[in-house]
Amino acid sequence: MAPNDPGMQLLSKLLSDFYRKSNAYFPDRIEEREFGIGDLERKIAYRHLQFKSNEEFRKHMIVNAPPYVSCSSAYYHFPAGRPMSAKGWIGSELIFDLDANDMQLDCQKVHGGSWVCSNCLENVKAETLKLIEDFLIPDFGFSEKEIKVNFSGNRGYHVHVNSDVIMRLDTDARKEVSDYISGNGIDFEQIFREEVISGSRIRKLVGPRPDENGWRGKIARKFITIINSGKEDLEQMGIDKSIAKKLYEKRALVEMGIRNGNWDMVYIKNKTDFWKSVIKKQAVAQSDRIDKNVTNDTGHMIRLAGSIHGGSGLVARKMAAYRNMERFDPMKDAVAFKEGQIKIRADTKNVLNMNGKEYGPYNHEVVTIETAPAMYLYLKGLAEVVEAIQ
Repeated sequence: MAPNDPGMQLLSKLLSDFYRKSNAYFPDRIEEREFGIGDLERKIAYRHLQFKSNEEFRKHMIVNAPPYVSCSSAYYHFPAGRPMSAKGWIGSELIFDLDANDMQLDCQKVHGGSWVCSNCLENVKAETLKLIEDFLIPDFGFSEKEIKVNFSGNRGYHVHVNSDVIMRLDTDARKEVSDYISGNGIDFEQIFREEVISGSRIRKLVGPRPDENGWRGKIARKFITIINSGKEDLEQMGIDKSIAKKLYEKRALVEMGIRNGNWDMVYIKNKTDFWKSVIKKQAVAQSDRIDKNVTNDTGHMIRLAGSIHGGSGLVARKMAAYRNMERFDPMKDAVAFKEGQIKIRADTKNVLNMNGKEYGPYNHEVVTIETAPAMYLYLKGLAEVVEAIQ
């Protein structure tokens, strides 16, 4: 996009106006953070920036109107120092980056990875809630106050954990956290064991119960959910149709057995290998789609919460509490540009749902629509700006 492109000129004005009016993009301890600024070609074109106050940062944002703004997960004594070792690392938040593109959803095979639909947003929201409610709170013991969530501004969520317990963790320790959450290194030989039934030669397969902590309990609870969901869900785990039918028809018996640690209530040939295979697939299926490079890196730069995403024009909206995610609608609650209309020439096969309205599909059509959806299509490369209308 050329600098004299009317869309770029309009975008700069919209960004400048947004940062003049908003106070929601100031991070805590701003003077100890490193900042990175990007353009539409590179999300971080240059970094090692430091701002001594909110007002200094606000002036920079109003004057420069950057499409992308990133902030370090780390706190430093000298954020502008180079090389990294000169910054004087104080500590880092624990960051999780969940993106719908990493989930291999069926809808993405239809609309491609650059487009985001409601199914994408709902699935990545569910994964984010699972990360928090199945791992961070019960397994690691973080409190709700220590967990902050913001919409990424495009197709995912960022989870920030700010706790004294993790602030000084090094890369190796953070890798252990991400490995645990992703199920990497689970020893399935310790999950199941064969046990002889007293007074007989019959061997039963003993496995995890749903009331257990950690991965053992997760595995049991997840399989109980799947077996009650239907034969199709069992078959999606790679289970043969005849066995899936048997398990589903006897699901009450199977569930009762699992709740008591007995995974052998239904006869299955080569049962040990069968269950190990099923649980292995299940563990991969239920592990969270987190970008481990983000979590492991003590100096990672991540989109500044409260700023605008240059690939969508939406705000990386912060949640007052993670539970607010359940009713959060990015295509309504993260809309930044709420005034005016824009005449665009659009070309897209997809339908954009924003603020309760539908836009598209368009076939090289010139249309006049509200600013937010017009800029969304423009930033996705699906429209050209013809004229801004006040």
